[in-house]
Amino acid sequence: MGVNTSAGSTFKISAAAPATFDSTGYAALTFTTVGEITDHGEFGREYALVTHQPVGSRGTRKFKGSYNEGTVTLQLGLDTDDAGQILCKAASLSDNDYSFVETLQNGDKYYFQAKVMSWKVSVGGVDSITSATCTLELTTTGAGVGIVEVLAA
Repeated sequence: MGVNTSAGSTFKISAAAPATFDSTGYAALTFTTVGEITDHGEFGREYALVTHQPVGSRGTRKFKGSYNEGTVTLQLGLDTDDAGQILCKAASLSDNDYSFVETLQNGDKYYFQAKVMSWKVSVGGVDSITSATCTLELTTTGAGVGIVEVLAA
């Protein structure tokens, strides 16, 4: 398919958890679009570096340790009437995981669960749009399922 711009990408939230942590389970959920996003941030698995330095060989051996699915920081134009933003703000007051789907311009989807760790409003200056920042910490199931990628056909 090649590369695409981010224009037209959507980000949605659901308070429900999927019955199964796969494309079928997530696709069965009802999601609400989060409006006025100006930057969707980044996400993806990152491994901790584990090193071993045996005295006899002097070299540092490197291994992959635990992994983290990452943090997403959404930048938004604040719209207090937007249903998706209202749900994100409510999620920031909850200890529960919420479900999310990022749909790219070409139809690729990325499903995941996350805890909404913060919802911050920025008023800015006279020539600024009142904005918000929403920080998500992606979680992993006990079985090790994190981000579920569904590529467009």
